Amino acid sequence: MKIKAIRFAKLKVPLVTPFKTALREVSSIEDLVVLIETDCGQLGYGAAASTPVITGDTHQSMLAVIQQFIAPKLVGLEIENLNHVCHVIQSTVAGNYSAKAALELAVYDLWGKLYQAPLYKLLGGGSKTLRTDITISVDHIDKMLSDSQLAIEQGFDVLKIKIGNDLQQDIARVKAIYAGFAEQAQLRLDVNQGWSAKQTVYALQQLENSGVVLELVEQPVKSDDIQGLKYISQRVNTPIMADESAFSAKQVINLLELNAVDIINIKLMKAGGLSHAIAIADITAQYQAKCMIGCMLEGSIAVAGAAHLAAAKSQQISKIDLDGPALGCYDPVQGGVDFNGPAIILSDAPGLGIESIDTLEEINNGVWRQ
Repeated sequence: MKIKAIRFAKLKVPLVTPFKTALREVSSIEDLVVLIETDCGQLGYGAAASTPVITGDTHQSMLAVIQQFIAPKLVGLEIENLNHVCHVIQSTVAGNYSAKAALELAVYDLWGKLYQAPLYKLLGGGSKTLRTDITISVDHIDKMLSDSQLAIEQGFDVLKIKIGNDLQQDIARVKAIYAGFAEQAQLRLDVNQGWSAKQTVYALQQLENSGVVLELVEQPVKSDDIQGLKYISQRVNTPIMADESAFSAKQVINLLELNAVDIINIKLMKAGGLSHAIAIADITAQYQAKCMIGCMLEGSIAVAGAAHLAAAKSQQISKIDLDGPALGCYDPVQGGVDFNGPAIILSDAPGLGIESIDTLEEINNGVWRQ
């Protein structure tokens, strides 16, 4: 199975409710879709969202770097030589993590189709059923409480609370949500780099002293403040998780060597694809640290790849944060992974299992052929 051509398309899905964090506000899922054609007629699917404030990638930059630099080196390569294909993707240009992740997703999809097996089985097997949390966007307290109530009614039992834009209001938000829903759901906090180290210690000590029990707090400080993460971890009981501080395997090793965090959040778009995400999961196993599998605000193409990885690496990836598709008004992807509220059910079809995609808008000038 040889790579014959690489095509591109856009996919847009409106959100049920705007997605708000300390860093941004978004009203729709917008993915750049990568389609890799092979000489035997198979099609591999990959996708990535535009996240300029997180990874630095935009749709325009991803399209440009793939067309100008990576695609010319990929066309003609054999999918069976998976490690070599991934090496070409990773080594041709520096950075550009989301572009690389989208390409790797399509390559791994084809690898599964080559061997006629679902991706999670090729990666090691595991349960085909996962359970995700759901994100509660930062907002005024009444809105966050009503969003939490709706999530509970939809069957979610883990709420990921977005905060980080006002310390005292954040503390009040968490106390109110905990008082209303602690008996029905676990709470995770995502501060999105919104606090300083001292503010984090103050806030968590206030919450802990009030009896609030949190499953974890995600990335409270700026991504480069590793000493800040360590400062926090030494002073609070609540587990601390690195997200934007943990892009690469090298960064993960540094975090764990310093005992700066308790948990690592793996995202394909940060790691640059499945090959590096697998490496990070394996590294955390050596340090006896746990992982969460997360996503940017992506649709079900990219999140399907993360779900397959989570199933195959379930001993390490014990926390699932793959609610991106559940936040959309509909899922345009036919086949593949079934995202049904908190339940994620993997297909046993080859690769990612995707059959077709509705409302896919092909980019006419985006085809790269040999």
